[in-house]
Parts: sequence; C-alpha cells; structure tokens
Amino acid sequence: MSVARPAARRLVSGRLAAAPGGIAAAACASSPSTTVFAHHFHSSPQLSARRRPRFASVRAADMGLMDDKQIDQFTKDKFPKYSPEEIDLLRNRYSPQQIAALEAGEAAIDPRDLTVQGRLRDDPYKMPYIDDFAETQPIIDKRAKNKQAPDPHAHFMNLDEFAEDLALWADKFQTGEVTGTLKALVDFVPDEFKKTPEGQWPGRVRDEAHKAFKAYLEAEVSRQQAGTDADDTSGPTDADVLQYILERSGMTDGNRTTNSSLAPALPNKVPGVAGLYKNAIDPEDKGLDDIGIYQDLKRRTGMSVQEILRLKSKRLVVRYVANQTRLGKVQKSAVMFAVGNGDGWLGIGEAKSTEPTTAVLKARLLAIRNMRPIRRYENRTIYGSVTAKVSGTVVKMDARPPGFGLRVSHRIFEMCRAAGIDDLAASIPRSRNPMNTVKAAYWALCNQPDPDEMAMGRGKKLVDVRKVYYGGAVN
Repeated sequence: MSVARPAARRLVSGRLAAAPGGIAAAACASSPSTTVFAHHFHSSPQLSARRRPRFASVRAADMGLMDDKQIDQFTKDKFPKYSPEEIDLLRNRYSPQQIAALEAGEAAIDPRDLTVQGRLRDDPYKMPYIDDFAETQPIIDKRAKNKQAPDPHAHFMNLDEFAEDLALWADKFQTGEVTGTLKALVDFVPDEFKKTPEGQWPGRVRDEAHKAFKAYLEAEVSRQQAGTDADDTSGPTDADVLQYILERSGMTDGNRTTNSSLAPALPNKVPGVAGLYKNAIDPEDKGLDDIGIYQDLKRRTGMSVQEILRLKSKRLVVRYVANQTRLGKVQKSAVMFAVGNGDGWLGIGEAKSTEPTTAVLKARLLAIRNMRPIRRYENRTIYGSVTAKVSGTVVKMDARPPGFGLRVSHRIFEMCRAAGIDDLAASIPRSRNPMNTVKAAYWALCNQPDPDEMAMGRGKKLVDVRKVYYGGAVN
C-alpha cells in the first residue's frame, strides 16, 4: 500500500487512539508516563528547536544613533503645531464647527508617533509636501476654480459697445466736468431719444450726436494738454494702457475674470526661431505650393508642382476602421487612391488617419510616389489576357478591338481612365472585396505578358499584322 494515498497517510500520521482492552491500552498501562506523539509524514527532517537569529537585535538608542532629544527636535521641525497667527487665518476661512474639528484632529494624533512609526521618503520622486495643502502642486493637484463661471450670454463687443467700454475705462483716470466723468454719446441727443437704443435713432440725429461727441472729446483733450485745470489728473499711464489692452475682456461680460482664458498669440516672428520651422518656398512653383506639401514629392519623382497638379486622381475606396484599445475604440479612416497621367502611368496609394482629410492627402501622395509605367498595345488596350489573384479576389482582363470601350467594374474603370486605356474587358468571378479588387487589377496591369519576350524565347519573329496591312494607322 502506497503512503501517497489518503487512507495510508491518515494511517501513518494518525495518533494511536486509546481503546479499552486494546494494544494501546496495554502500552499505556505498562508505561503511564510515556506520551506518544505522531508527526505528519514529510520527507524533510524535523528541526530540533526554533531557529534563532545569529545576532541579537540592538536598539538604535543603545547604539547612540537616536535619543529622545533628537526625536523631539525632528518632530518639532517636521510636524510643527499651528501657531496663533495661523489659527486666526483659519478662523477667517472656516466656520467654528470646522475649527473645532481641526483642533480635535490635531489633538488625536501625536506628532511623536509620526516620527517613530512613520517613514518619510527621501527619494527623488518624493512628494513635495507631507500634509501641507496650502500650495497647489500642478503635477498632483487639480487647478483650483476659485472664480465665478463665465457669463453664458456674453458675446464679443461690436464697435459701439467697445467705444462705450473704452469711455467707462477712461472715466477712472481723468475728470472733464464738475460731475467728475466724461459725457457719453447719449448726452448729445435730444431728450426724447435718450432712453431709445442707438440703433433706433434717426440717421440725422445719430450723425449730429457723433459730430458733437467728437468735438467734445477733442476739446477735452486740448484742455488736458493745456493744463487749464490744475486739479485734473494726468490721465492713464503707459502701464494702464498696456493693462487695458492685454487684460481687458473683449466680451460683454463686465470684464469678469473666470477660470478659463485664451493664451496670448505668438508674434509673427519669434526671435531665434524665425525661419527654422517654416518650409522653404520654391520660386518655380509660382505660388502653387506655399505650404510645402509637394516639396518632398518633387525630390522623389523629379516632377514639378505643375505636373503633379495636372495628374488625374480618383478616390476608389473609403472605409472606417476602429482599433480597440484600453482607452476605447480609436476611429480611423482608410482611403485608397488611384493616380495617373492618362498616358501610360498609374499608381495606387493606401493610407489611414484619424482625420479623413489627412488620410486623403497621404493616400494621394503615396499613389503619386508609387506610379509605374503600364504597357499598352496601340496606346488603347493591354497585351492579350492576364489574370491576377489577391487573397480571395480574382480579376481577369482581356484585350479588345478598337471602339469596344471599357466594360469593367467602376473601380477598374477609373484606373483605366487614369492610365489611358480605352478598350478593355474585365471580370471578377470570385470575391469582390474593394481593396483586393484594386490591388489585383493594378498587379494585372503591371504584369502583362510581353509578346516580344515570348517570341525571343521561342526563337521566332513576331509580326504585327495590323501594322503591316494598315500601315500603322490602327487608331
């Protein structure tokens, strides 16, 4: 019987049970002071005693590394209590109930326990503070929103609203009349129109009011420059004007400050950076590629921008694909383009991007870069018959006589127009996957059988009967 079986293990590792009149009872009677213990069956030998460490533990205080004075000094430096000035500041912000809760929390926690039991990090990635939340850390904390929300009904000022806002701002710096404020445009209209919006004033009244208001402002400026009133203030300084330009709100929200704001625009030419990240403009392009889209394509293909723009292009396939990530589905657009010059050159390009316009541009540039010459018989059809297979899609193409036309699917039709093929028959007997159809058709056009090479391989001479009998006038 194997001891690995459960029944055998229980038999070997079990303790002898005391039974009246049995062997165990006799053994206990013969030696009453002997107690038999049974250990669990294991292949490892049993240790005689508990393993003890080789060296005794020594306290840091016994080694002289730390004493009560050092602990108290560290506690005082790292975990100071609130000062009376700080308590007064807290009372200005929090209610008495909250102040009582703060004091109860401070009394419940002993700073000495934090020193003895706590562990303060000293690595480069430690927090810049322990329990002091008076300062906001941009990496850890969210931006505090301590300002009111923006006005949902605010809009950008028009010319009249801007003039009124400018007059209100200017009133704070100089005095024109006894009242201490400058006159407004509404003060120069008759009393019957003072409560009427400016847009409803008659044209004659509006023109006269503007002329009078302009003359009044010019007179005030002259008076200020002449210094007729010594009590008048000197007006806004350059710093005040700059603050008005940079910080004054351009909307009808009463110059309300909110948590959201627009970043100031960069100047046209940044010192030290101007010209470094701007594509060079080629004068030969004649303003057709100021952005620099076709500059790399020009170097690769040797064509000019005028020749690139004259190419025939057609978008053949558009698909919307999604990539499942841990952040969700990332939607992309997959586009396939066909580009040709209409005279025996054809190329296809495939690109993906989250923006459809970017995918279209990338696919078109790739198609132009992948253009290859297509062999054409009499500049109108292909040579013989050719079959191409891509995955489960099979495309069969056959040459046809003049005037036959293009009896093919719409995608192959656009490819033939771009390549300059006028007579062709094609069939797709199996799968009609759009992208595989375009790829198979392109492979078939680029891998046509060459009759001259076939004749040379057989040691024969190839004669084109149409050219012999019709003298080359075959179109």
